[in-house]
Amino acid sequence: MPDVKVICLTNGVFAENCYIVAEESSSKAVLIDPGEESQLFLGRLKTEGLDLQAVWLTHGHIDHVMGVAAVVSETRVPVYLHPADRELYDGIVEQGRWLGVSASPQPVPDFEIAEGDVMKVGDVAFDVRAVPGHSPGSVAFVGDGMVFGGDALFAGSIGRSDLPGGNHDTLIESIKTQLLTLPDETLVFSGHGPETTVGTERESNPFLQSGVSF
Repeated sequence: MPDVKVICLTNGVFAENCYIVAEESSSKAVLIDPGEESQLFLGRLKTEGLDLQAVWLTHGHIDHVMGVAAVVSETRVPVYLHPADRELYDGIVEQGRWLGVSASPQPVPDFEIAEGDVMKVGDVAFDVRAVPGHSPGSVAFVGDGMVFGGDALFAGSIGRSDLPGGNHDTLIESIKTQLLTLPDETLVFSGHGPETTVGTERESNPFLQSGVSF
């Protein structure tokens, strides 16, 4: 069985979680959601001796994509993004103005990703699941007993749905049909905050309890 290593790098003013996901047997790795502190990510890749293969984006919000340009400039790896979030991604400068953060345009994504795609880190496969609601093109990468779900589901909470393109009902439906259907022991690596499990959130997340409305 391939040996998967996950490194969480919390960074920037938004305390965003960027993830390095590596197949230890081959040292091949992908970077999920490179946020503000690109040199932190690049430095850790070098320290770990990892061979970066790609950048995978769970969605196009500024705090998850600010480091794409610097990472691509140094590594020349391809970038993957769901097309429904392309408008958000292309509007990073405007996102920054709205939030009071300086941001630069990012490189054009190389590949579109969609529900049902299978993406690999070496021999480790991850299925792409669409989880709209936080943003129109939010996706989760599911494989090897773990899920990288961006800002859909957090430990004890859920993502915002009041940003452009967000929808609360859609988000809840995405979580219940795409994430809570995974085995209880599945590790959930979120875009912010600590890791959790599907079973923990199914049982105790206040936003997901039957009959509870927010």
